[in-house]
Amino acid sequence: MALAGPAVVPGTDGRARCWWATGTASMTAYHDEEWGVPVSGDVELFERLMLEAFQAGLSWQTILNKREAFRDAFLGWDPAVVAAFDDRDRERLLADAGIVRNRSKIDAAIGNAGAFLEVVREFGSFDAYLATVVARPARTLPGEARWNDLAATTPESDALSKDLKRRGFRFVGSTIVYAFMESVGLVDDHLPGCFRYAG
Repeated sequence: MALAGPAVVPGTDGRARCWWATGTASMTAYHDEEWGVPVSGDVELFERLMLEAFQAGLSWQTILNKREAFRDAFLGWDPAVVAAFDDRDRERLLADAGIVRNRSKIDAAIGNAGAFLEVVREFGSFDAYLATVVARPARTLPGEARWNDLAATTPESDALSKDLKRRGFRFVGSTIVYAFMESVGLVDDHLPGCFRYAG
């Protein structure tokens, strides 16, 4: 992760935020209201994991810009609904300019919905499954941490990625999985000085 400038930047509202969160209103809102906040619902966990998969090779801003279109295209991200998508749905998604039209990622999202449902059947919820793989409570960066202390992967994301792949998930490499873990509050990577830092 490269940084130009300080690790924490004051916003127009006077609040200091992680350096990446001040570029656009949507990025600021995501940082302030969602990133690092614990998520437990199956639909939201599935959506967050799939959005991270679609983000691979793109900017997170691109995904935020397309988020509502993704929700519409994937019918609210209910994994039971997505798992039932057929060839007509694939063609509909590939023709939808509002989302990332990558056939491999679309196919992975549909296949991952089925794998996700299998996990829910086994553990009762995806959140219960995550608790068996990732230690809780969420870790927080120490007070002396700096932007270059942020990891792209950790042993926990390696383990979760490996287990998801074993269960048939695709586009769940360790970097994608770590970004998902940050997103849903399995880790807390808000930097010291950020108003959301919980150290």
